[in-house]
Amino acid sequence: MSEQRTALVLGGGGITGIAWEIGVVAGLAEAGIDLTSADLVVGTSAGSVVGAQLRSGVDVAALYERQLEPPSQERVARMGRGTLARYALAMLLARRDDTAFRRRIGLLARTAADSGVTPSEEERRGAIASRLPSTQWPDRPLMVTAVDTESGEFTTFTRDSGVDLLAAVGASCAVPGVYPPVTIAGRRYMDGGMRSGANADLATGYDRVVVLAPIPRGIGPMASVDAQVTSLVSRVAAVSPDAASRTAIGKNVLDPAAREPSARAGRAQAAAVADRVAEVWQG
Repeated sequence: MSEQRTALVLGGGGITGIAWEIGVVAGLAEAGIDLTSADLVVGTSAGSVVGAQLRSGVDVAALYERQLEPPSQERVARMGRGTLARYALAMLLARRDDTAFRRRIGLLARTAADSGVTPSEEERRGAIASRLPSTQWPDRPLMVTAVDTESGEFTTFTRDSGVDLLAAVGASCAVPGVYPPVTIAGRRYMDGGMRSGANADLATGYDRVVVLAPIPRGIGPMASVDAQVTSLVSRVAAVSPDAASRTAIGKNVLDPAAREPSARAGRAQAAAVADRVAEVWQG
């Protein structure tokens, strides 16, 4: 019998999504389930930060403890009503054409950055760097997702892409209208979540897949986790926040003050999903 290949898919969800995912991974590790052993890690937006952290070699327990630290001087960001209205308009005008939608959102992202609505690229790079234990690509496979703001094309970055890890993760986390697109080789890239909250279909071909998705639903042309998971010919366990985790996360996923409760809620939730995840991961 051939060896079963495993993939860990980490979805987007802001600062609280990072904390919740680390909490779940830490809780599962305590239950004897090591998700860091994945043959492939796919990270989208917040998930790209978590993926880089898990691949860094730093102990999961230490990563979890970092999520419990006070937010210090981190900025609170939020999706304003005006930005959300522009998202809705882009969906309407794109008429369910996903690439057209991403082009329109890309224009929104560039316009917001160029008019000074968002932090600068350099400031944002510093914020991303503060979250990564290492700025070097890991030896083990990590795939980071992003979207070209002009063409709307979906892109993945890996160790072999010739792009530094900070830029790749920064691009994947560049929420349009909130954070600036990241310039890579003359192109400007934004959040990989503009295609899907988790991009779980990138795990196609892997036998055992675990998906941690803080935001599992799809909106308009952005595919839901369920829609992508059903296309995978593999054993899959998809985990999203339960009621207690949703309460801890709150209404603003970009609020650093909600990080600690989100991490604790994720760790607690792990106990309830451990058997289901173990059945897929360990068979």
